[in-house]
Amino acid sequence: MIITTGPAQKVTAADVPVSRLDNDSLIVRLHYTVNHLSRWLTPVHNRALLDRSVFRSEPSVKELLAELRDEELRIFPKMYLIGTQPDPNLDRLPPVTRTAQEERWETFASALSVMAEFRRLRQSTLSLLRGLPDNAWQRFGTSRIEHDWVLRDLAEVLANNDIRVLAQIDTTLDKIGAREGLSPAACTHLDELLRMTPVSLRS
Repeated sequence: MIITTGPAQKVTAADVPVSRLDNDSLIVRLHYTVNHLSRWLTPVHNRALLDRSVFRSEPSVKELLAELRDEELRIFPKMYLIGTQPDPNLDRLPPVTRTAQEERWETFASALSVMAEFRRLRQSTLSLLRGLPDNAWQRFGTSRIEHDWVLRDLAEVLANNDIRVLAQIDTTLDKIGAREGLSPAACTHLDELLRMTPVSLRS
């Protein structure tokens, strides 16, 4: 006799590590980071709270957004070079630095302006990845300064960094009271959002 326990449950983004996702699901994961940020931050009434740290040793939401942006600035040039050139030398890429003018801008910019900066960069990353066939994800670039990189590994670095920073932003929003008076949808925590996202796994 065969005993069944009902239909198999769909695997969600909360169930598996980034390394198990297929390429399409990894693209969706990177895309949803921007969606999660917009869901959380756009409705905030007192946006000055986003510039404040809970404790001096902890980053503000604005600083965490800048961390996402800076990681994108570091990773995307490598991905672009690997995706568009055969066996590129990654050491030829100039170091990622911010000018004094950019630093001054950031001092006075709002958290949502920094989020918009990150969104523009992430759109470039997504456009690159969507245009690549699956076999291109295994292309690599060489580096003596750092180490050789496979394009797929760089995408995973971004996705894992997203989860880490999103978790910090999620916790910080609760601590600073930025969610007071917002709708339940704007207060949905990261673990719940990940459970809503079905994924496909690598074969």
